[in-house]
Amino acid sequence: MDLSYGRPGGKEGNLGAGPPGGFLWEQIEPPSHHFSPEERALLYEEALYTVLHRLGQPEPNHVGEASELLQYLQEAFHMEPQEHQQMLQRVRELEKPTFCLKATVKQAKGILGKDVSGFSDPYCLLGIEQGVGVPGGSPGSRRRQKAVVRHTIPEEQTHRTQVITQTLNPVWDETFILEFEDISNASFRLDMWDLDTVESVRQKLGELTDLHGLRRIFKEARKDKGQDDFLGNVVLRLQDLRCREDQWYPLEPCTETYPDRGQCHLQFQLIHKRRATAASRSQPSYTVHLHLLQQLVSHEVTQHQAGSTSWDGSLSPQAATILFLHATQKDLSDFHQSMAQWLAYSRLYQSLEFPSSCLLHPITSIEYQWIQGRLKAEQLEELATSFSSLLAYGLSLIRRFRSVFPLSVSDSPARLQSLLRVLIQMCKMKAFGELCPSSAPLPHLVTEALRTGTVEWFHLKQQHHQPMVQGMLEAGKALLNLVQDIVGDLHQCQHTWNKIFHNALKIDLFSMAFLELQWLVAKRVQDHTAAVGGSVSPEMGESLFQLYISLKELFQLGPVPSERDGVLALDGFHRWFQPAIPSWLQKTYSVALARVQRAVQMDELVPLGELTKHSTSAVDLSTCFAQISHTARQLDWPDPEEAFMITVKFVEDTCRLALVYCSLIKARARELSTGQKDQGQAADMLCVVVNDMEQLRLVIGKLPTQLAWEVLEQRVGAVLEQGQLQNTLHAQLQGALAGLGHEIRTGVRTLAKQLEVGIATHIQKLVGVRESVLPEDAILPLMKFLEVKLCYMNTNLVQENFSSLLTLLWTHTLTVLEEVAASQRSCPLASSRLKVVLQNLEICFYAEGCGLSPEALHTATFQDLQRDLELQAASSQELIQKYFCSRIQQQAETTSEELGAVTVKASYRASEQKLRVELLSASSLLPLDSNGSSDPFVQLTLEPRHEFPELAPRETQKHKKDLHPLFDETFEFLVPAEPCQKDGACLLLTVLDHDTLGADDLEGEAFLPLRSVPGLTGTQEPGEVPQIRLPLTYPAPNGDPILQLLESRKGDREAQVFVRLRRQRAKQASQHAPRPGQ
Repeated sequence: MDLSYGRPGGKEGNLGAGPPGGFLWEQIEPPSHHFSPEERALLYEEALYTVLHRLGQPEPNHVGEASELLQYLQEAFHMEPQEHQQMLQRVRELEKPTFCLKATVKQAKGILGKDVSGFSDPYCLLGIEQGVGVPGGSPGSRRRQKAVVRHTIPEEQTHRTQVITQTLNPVWDETFILEFEDISNASFRLDMWDLDTVESVRQKLGELTDLHGLRRIFKEARKDKGQDDFLGNVVLRLQDLRCREDQWYPLEPCTETYPDRGQCHLQFQLIHKRRATAASRSQPSYTVHLHLLQQLVSHEVTQHQAGSTSWDGSLSPQAATILFLHATQKDLSDFHQSMAQWLAYSRLYQSLEFPSSCLLHPITSIEYQWIQGRLKAEQLEELATSFSSLLAYGLSLIRRFRSVFPLSVSDSPARLQSLLRVLIQMCKMKAFGELCPSSAPLPHLVTEALRTGTVEWFHLKQQHHQPMVQGMLEAGKALLNLVQDIVGDLHQCQHTWNKIFHNALKIDLFSMAFLELQWLVAKRVQDHTAAVGGSVSPEMGESLFQLYISLKELFQLGPVPSERDGVLALDGFHRWFQPAIPSWLQKTYSVALARVQRAVQMDELVPLGELTKHSTSAVDLSTCFAQISHTARQLDWPDPEEAFMITVKFVEDTCRLALVYCSLIKARARELSTGQKDQGQAADMLCVVVNDMEQLRLVIGKLPTQLAWEVLEQRVGAVLEQGQLQNTLHAQLQGALAGLGHEIRTGVRTLAKQLEVGIATHIQKLVGVRESVLPEDAILPLMKFLEVKLCYMNTNLVQENFSSLLTLLWTHTLTVLEEVAASQRSCPLASSRLKVVLQNLEICFYAEGCGLSPEALHTATFQDLQRDLELQAASSQELIQKYFCSRIQQQAETTSEELGAVTVKASYRASEQKLRVELLSASSLLPLDSNGSSDPFVQLTLEPRHEFPELAPRETQKHKKDLHPLFDETFEFLVPAEPCQKDGACLLLTVLDHDTLGADDLEGEAFLPLRSVPGLTGTQEPGEVPQIRLPLTYPAPNGDPILQLLESRKGDREAQVFVRLRRQRAKQASQHAPRPGQ
């Protein structure tokens, strides 16, 4: 691959290439803020002179004491006390400057209108009155006189403004320099006059507008022609003024006639002329002030740094006072002060640490007041140089922004933003555009600085990580550290720096840095992997894997293919690492296997806690599998087919580890239980082993999610055959899960066998308990045994395994109960106890919903056993009653009349306690005689016999050779209603074929439930009694279980008699049962 393709910066080594006009940061050295001893001495003299010859009252927040200012200067210039005293004495001996008041008459408002027109033609006379103080600052202590200036100040020292005609709000904006000798007894005086010219009365009458103007005409006529009118004056003591004043002053009257005469806006500045210092005589005022400002600001910044604080641009009161006094005394304009501040601050910023935001104020001031013509050529050159110097220095900081503005310092982003704001504002200035017309646009300069700085930073990092020992492993580690540093830097660019540069200059730093760095990295990584070759050792494989992961993270930071302009040097980088894949997979499995072995060897097979019932090795195993899944996600191989094969290997290794773990954990359990006399501890460990396997099964089941099979299936859909992924990966997983399931079932079965013996023993003991012991008491040992054991198992097994154990125990318990119940068929007492046992076991295993579900409990075996015990526990009479219940049920379900049917009417008269039965007829009887007919009759009995012992059976007349006999006979039974309403109480109609020589043959039986007879349940006598047609039935040919149970009770005569009669009927039925098709 040609790695130079698509690289935006050109050749790697061309670090000095730049935009048209060249890189400013390589052309201009930052100016020094230090002065030579001679320069410093001259500047110190200038500062002392400024303080000693201070004029005016101090400004608010300024320092008023000269001693404090002198002390500050001594510290700022680092003067020794002796040297300071010598210099101070020498400055005191210098000639005083010429003191001047720079007065500017700006305007007036609300003055008197002295002319006929109602306006005035005002002008001002002003000057300094020397030697006469105005006590208290008020001119009212002297007698008011109109011609103050004319009479008290010599004419050559009197200054006059222009005349502004016809106005009450004149604007002059004229400045005058007024010299004075002693400020303590000097006063400023200003008179305002209305100029009066000679005009004819006719002209004045033409200007007349009202009666007030007419009065002024008469007043004018009385005064001297050409005499000006007094409008007011301002008298101020100079010692009461501050260095700079800008106020409105009231015009004072000479009489009380018109006390409100308006106001005058005046500006004052106390300045020096002909200063005796060497600096003032040899250098321009602006230059001297610049140097003084530079010296004091340098001291301020240094003082803050010494106190571990950052200077915020605010001068101390001492520095502010001295600089204000110097600028005022030297009569520096605001523009020149702003320019001096800019030059001083911009120079100091390049050598001292202070916020770049301090540069914004002078930039704004220069921009606001910029007029190129007010500066000399050397000042223009100096300003242009400062622009270029600061721009070059700012670009050099931006080029090195990673080290100059480290994110480890919290205010670094704000500092960079401030620098960019300063550079942007500076480049937008009219002054910058006029003085630096050839400068390239700032965004272009910053972009080139960032690109060059990025390449320089890369080479510095590469040099920093250069290994001391030359070797492939050391080289790989150095390259890995380099890539990680690049990834970290790009993250910083993306999340922090890019926003700053984009908001300020619309520069996409992140994209530019990514394109530069990925090209540089790709070349070095490709060279390294080529040098490694195809034979990869485990150590080198680990190094390459870490490098691959870091490189993938770097690549993912770049733009998606749809948003790129071209190919990236990192495209297809994964192919450089193909030879290392087998080493990576083997290393992953080996590390996991070693960790599993170590975890099992250290496992004491003790639950981690009440809620966590598996042991430490299961936790370690989960961590191992999570690490394997994490490695697979880290790898995330781009090629679909190879990614599928890698995933197959990961799944295969994971499943193999699971089965290895099962073998190891069982061996560990055997090792720990060897020599243990306490079987309980062995059971404890077996529970933990089973729980560990269950936990492992849960972890293995999450593999499809952890390895993202669905995503993989979408990727390989076009490469693999349909169903290949399903058949391969899922088959591996299901095989592992099946093996784990078998291991778990084996463990649970082992636990179950330990309990099955105890359960069987307790059930067997129930049979031999004395008859006098109640069933509830007899089963207590069994229930206590189960309570202890199941509670123990529930505590030590997870829910899934405990449920499996319960299922095995329940199945075994039912089997034992079946065997015992079968052996005790003839003993109702034992069966009764077994019935109680089954009921309590059902409750125990259900455990209020915490055990087995009703569906799991009520199996077919359970239902059969429950039915059998219900029968076995019943008495013989109860069994006979159940027998008739079943026959009544059979009668109700029979609809076929293949044996024939009988028709009866039955009713009960409660008042007489008589059951009346009308036997009407029979029909479709079977021919049982050899002649093809029968001799039928019907036997009527109330069953069961123990309920109706006093009632003998009744019979109808015998009908010869008649298969459809009409009996039409009525029978009455004297019987109470109570036994007729019991379960199984019925009227048994037995249809027989009379045989003269032998036993009668059975035609069939019909059962009429007595509780359904009209009149039996109600209090009213029955009315019209309906006919009831009952199909004839036979007893069951295979023997009824109730009869079998009764037959087993050999010592019960009633049971034996009943069984004998029923067997006889069954035998008769079997002899004449109709064949199919008849």
